[in-house]
Amino acid sequence: MLVYLAEWIEATFTPPGFGVFQYVTFRSAAASITALLIAFVVGPKIIAALKRNQIGEQQKVELGDTGNHKSKAGTPTMGGIIVLAAVLVPTILWTHIVTNPYVILVVLVTAILGTVGFLDDYLKVVKKLKKGLIARYKLMGQVLAGLILGGSIYFFPEWFGDQFHTINTLTTVPFQKLVSFDFGLLYIPVVVFILTATSNAVNLTDGLDGLAIGTVGIATLALGAICYVTGNANFAEYLNIFYLRGSEELVIFCAALFGASLGFLWYNSNPAQVFMGDTGSLALGGAIGALCILIKKEFLLPILGGVFFAETVSVIIQVLYFRYSRKKYGEGRRFFKMAPLHHHFEKTGVPESKIVTRFYIVAILLAIIAMTTFKVR
Repeated sequence: MLVYLAEWIEATFTPPGFGVFQYVTFRSAAASITALLIAFVVGPKIIAALKRNQIGEQQKVELGDTGNHKSKAGTPTMGGIIVLAAVLVPTILWTHIVTNPYVILVVLVTAILGTVGFLDDYLKVVKKLKKGLIARYKLMGQVLAGLILGGSIYFFPEWFGDQFHTINTLTTVPFQKLVSFDFGLLYIPVVVFILTATSNAVNLTDGLDGLAIGTVGIATLALGAICYVTGNANFAEYLNIFYLRGSEELVIFCAALFGASLGFLWYNSNPAQVFMGDTGSLALGGAIGALCILIKKEFLLPILGGVFFAETVSVIIQVLYFRYSRKKYGEGRRFFKMAPLHHHFEKTGVPESKIVTRFYIVAILLAIIAMTTFKVR
């Protein structure tokens, strides 16, 4: 909203310096700083409130004596509230949210999945329901977010611009020049699947101090650069990718998300003062999925979000192998010592901080590879 006020002041009074508000780069920097400040200001207050109301993490029995997980029991959770505030408020302040469909949809998806995660955390931690929100209700929330996003793109392409209807169901193919793939009638189900998968993938990754929020921040930084070139006609033409007018406003959302990630990491780094819970992990996963969908880079997700992808695949392999071995040998066996993957490394004796650092390094390498797909074609 501040950008609208600045534009009105410039048009009415023509003071010097206010023209800077038209630049996405300036507003992105402002959004990132605003997100950091919000995290630093409201973070301690929210953590104190969570402690006061005894909203803490329950001990994970299945981890036993692994690492220092026993000492984490009682650590405040639902800290995703900090992340949501630090992302959504700067986005509303520094973008043309009223008139930009890209920003409206990514904010809506983030808010919906954040609400689903909040309900799950509330039922688990406050109401002491062991399983939290019933799985089918959680899935309904994820499907709703996917239907809104996919339906908007499929049925209302004119909302995004005059030429958008020619590419609304298309996506670009990594490492391929001037090649696109058309999801056609399957577009909405694909969007629902992507949002459900990414939100759950980040949720699975959120098991060690700083792991999920750090890898999300790295992926978001790369996504911000991709959003910038997608919304710039000259860069888009040079790189032979879809030019999406208005998508440059997503850079501001990415900047806010990156700032929020750094701000939350301040409290979530080892030893964590607060955990984000499903409130944060579902929202952040949905935001990453929504960004890739909006800028037509769905096939980049396994690369850009490779850490989340590996964590999810490790769980799938563990479950399938357990069922297979139980059927063949009469008893279930494990492929990994424990899933998701980060717990497997914990079980092998690797210190938590080293696992997190190494996952950061892998995430950075994957982000670089994702960026190189625009030229290595």
